Amino acid sequence: MKYFYTSISDPSQGQQPHFVAVGYVDDQVFVHYDSHSRKMQPRVSWMEKVGKEDPQYWDRETQNQRGSEETFREGLEILRIRYNQSEGLHTLQNMYGCELQRDGSKRGFDQYGYEGRTFLTFDKETLTWVAPVPQAQITQRKWDALPEWNQGNKAYLEEECIEWLEKYLSYGNETLLRTETPKVTVSSRTEVEDGMETHICRVDGFYPRDIDASWRRDGEEWLEETFHGSAAPNADGTYHYWLSIRIDPKERSRYRCHVEHDSLQEPLDLELKGERLQGGEGWALWQAGGWWERNLSPAVSRCEHS
Repeated sequence: MKYFYTSISDPSQGQQPHFVAVGYVDDQVFVHYDSHSRKMQPRVSWMEKVGKEDPQYWDRETQNQRGSEETFREGLEILRIRYNQSEGLHTLQNMYGCELQRDGSKRGFDQYGYEGRTFLTFDKETLTWVAPVPQAQITQRKWDALPEWNQGNKAYLEEECIEWLEKYLSYGNETLLRTETPKVTVSSRTEVEDGMETHICRVDGFYPRDIDASWRRDGEEWLEETFHGSAAPNADGTYHYWLSIRIDPKERSRYRCHVEHDSLQEPLDLELKGERLQGGEGWALWQAGGWWERNLSPAVSRCEHS
């Protein structure tokens, strides 16, 4: 679970909200607030259960975000002056939240950014703030001098945040705790210039987002001449991912596309086989069971201090 706060100055003469807060659970937007509506609102149907169990929830979260809106407006002006900048478009952001892994491990994080760059990061082990730029050191010293607040922030990230996450997961378990099995295909092309082969392993339609996909040579992970993307969302709420490798065709039988995912009872290894197309006019595409040709173009409250 994570929250993103964004405050901007000169937001297109009022056409865009100058403050937006968005909450995510497993990359799904579940709550939203902005300075136009000035209300914390649900973005998924399962959040309606919260209001039924806690009638004050939405009013309480709305008041929290209105306070954040004012805090960020003041902070943005302070930083503009500190950076000796003129009036105009400037941005102040905050990302914080917690993660609960299936093995029971937990992680909390809290980070601020200014003009798209890291400004301050909370180290919850030392209860201090890390300032990567000189302009952040004033705020760093001020916040480091608040040990009780930092201890409270640590407690929130490691305890209260996890409690809320578990509650939200129970509300949306049919959606959030489901698993979708990935479809894995491999396409291949032989380069005319040197005879080397490029293979692309495509993993599609999986949920949840976390996935472990890699190239294996003789059963061991292989990184040489490999590239990969990042898990990206599909329109239906699932995800897709790709990774490629360039190899000598004489060693093709040694390589596998290896995929591990919560939806799979055991890891999937897809071998490289089938005919090859020459040059850049097409790819040979295959999956387990056969191959064919196809043309492809290569709301949570927290104490806050300015």
